[in-house]
Amino acid sequence: MTVKQRASVGIPLGEAGIPTRFISFEPLSDGKEHLAIVYGDAEHQDAPLVRLHSECLTGDVFGSQRCDCGEQLKEAQRLLAEQGGILLYLRQEGRGIGLYNKLDAYALQDTGIDTYTANAMLGFGHDLRDFGPAAEMLKAMGVTRIRLLSNNPHKATQLEEHGIEVVDRVDTGVYVTRHNAAYLKAKVDQQAHSIRLDQQSNRKDSDPS
Repeated sequence: MTVKQRASVGIPLGEAGIPTRFISFEPLSDGKEHLAIVYGDAEHQDAPLVRLHSECLTGDVFGSQRCDCGEQLKEAQRLLAEQGGILLYLRQEGRGIGLYNKLDAYALQDTGIDTYTANAMLGFGHDLRDFGPAAEMLKAMGVTRIRLLSNNPHKATQLEEHGIEVVDRVDTGVYVTRHNAAYLKAKVDQQAHSIRLDQQSNRKDSDPS
């Protein structure tokens, strides 16, 4: 079945009331309620800047420093407001394992193991996210060429496998804290994320040590 836009609603965001449009879709192949948030005239740009952001309640809403999700979301919103673009907010908590399982994985990580080993111990793969629905959403908006804002090369690969041309991949900032340094290192070492851990310009850590 062809995925179509279900609703397109104007929603001003933040204290400045930045104009955006929230778009819902149906029927997405995974049956989830993913959203597109459009800044400016992104749908009419040749290759708009696009961020695929997987939902992270702890980081996005509560500012957890165990990951860099919240900071990446803020960065994406700032860049998209400046340049125009599309934020695809994907309901794939915990790299697809869900919120409760993510907390179980955190508990295992507290014993000294890395995030991917924790997933394996719970019976999950390293990353269960499916970015096919993201491609469906873009196509329903008439967007087939993008610049992808991401450190994750696997996102670009999956999008291209589903017919989206990624003309450029723009690295996100580096947001290292003493609470997430091991997590980010695991992403670099085990999943080839392009995160320069030696960069300090985006360091978010007030601990003088």
